[in-house]
Amino acid sequence: MFKLEPRPQLSRFWTYGSPILALLITVVIGVALFALLGKDPVKGLGVFFWEPIKSGYALGELMVKATPLLIIALGLAVCFRSNVWNIGAEGQFVMGAIFAGGVALLADKSTGPWIVVPILMAGILGGMVWAGIVAFLRDKCNANEILVSLMLVYVATLLLGYMVYGPWKDPAGYNFPQTKTFDAVTQIPRLIQGSRVSIGLLIALVGAGALWVFLFRTRAGFAQQVGGLAPAAARYAGFSARRAVWIALLTSGGAAGLAGALEVAGPIGQLTPYVPAGYGFAAIIVAFVGRLHPVGMIFSAILMSMFYIGGELAQSRLGLPKSLTGVFQGLLLFSLLACDTLIVYRVRRKAAAKAASAAATTSSLQASTPLTAPVARTTGGQV
Repeated sequence: MFKLEPRPQLSRFWTYGSPILALLITVVIGVALFALLGKDPVKGLGVFFWEPIKSGYALGELMVKATPLLIIALGLAVCFRSNVWNIGAEGQFVMGAIFAGGVALLADKSTGPWIVVPILMAGILGGMVWAGIVAFLRDKCNANEILVSLMLVYVATLLLGYMVYGPWKDPAGYNFPQTKTFDAVTQIPRLIQGSRVSIGLLIALVGAGALWVFLFRTRAGFAQQVGGLAPAAARYAGFSARRAVWIALLTSGGAAGLAGALEVAGPIGQLTPYVPAGYGFAAIIVAFVGRLHPVGMIFSAILMSMFYIGGELAQSRLGLPKSLTGVFQGLLLFSLLACDTLIVYRVRRKAAAKAASAAATTSSLQASTPLTAPVARTTGGQV
């Protein structure tokens, strides 16, 4: 039998090895899942881990999926490192898309390419407004940011539905709930001709570098983390815990809104009820698998985008439901949570643990025993 034994200090090896072990466990469970469904496990793993990287076009599509995941995760990392739990990035993503779409609908034949900048700025503003509601209620009313941000996701989704079914509905769209297709001038510039990869990828990479500098090379980044983790210590050091909450949520909301703007003015090209793609929730997994570190989140965003593409291919080629994407995402998250136990605890056999405990007890007794024998009491000059 085995037992978990607390480590004297956190394991640096498992801090970085845990995500790799979690991925291996996810793959093993995935193989078993494909076998239970009567599908070839090799083909199943191929659509998830080989098809997304086997060609230049496939790599481009992989980057298209990874871009919003990385941008949202970078904002969430600021929140989570500040001990602020923003679970509603999906709603902020949707609001960014709505604000950006509203600006894009204003374009006409006389509009120049300059409108791309206002579109992106509007997306950032939309996400910040939605996250600002959470920050205000947390700051002024001490409301739980987890519940507030999560509930606002549904409000944002309903607002999107109202706009595309109502005021912004395309009159020439055959009664489909969607806006008109945005003019070509509003499209986010692409990096490669013939590919859907846009400048959003560069924005995401620059954002990762900026976050690294902010968190690990600036006093403001240090104050941000201290203000969230230890408000009393932050006040003693002259840092503002309230400011940390506002900065964390506004940064996270702005990043999610930017991702929404890049999505609707890029690959989608219009507003539809299907703008919410789950990126805001998947980015939470991206952030934690990447250990809230900008470099780690780049790789975890690529991995998560593989799951998105793999789920779509599994539906079309293997006849499996698209929800398999969510299954793999959930498996990865729960595997990571389980493997993170190894950071704080180590697995020991019960017999070995008892022997180690006995040895420790013996050592402590020997340490407390005098090195010289006690002198016998004498009576009348005789021993």
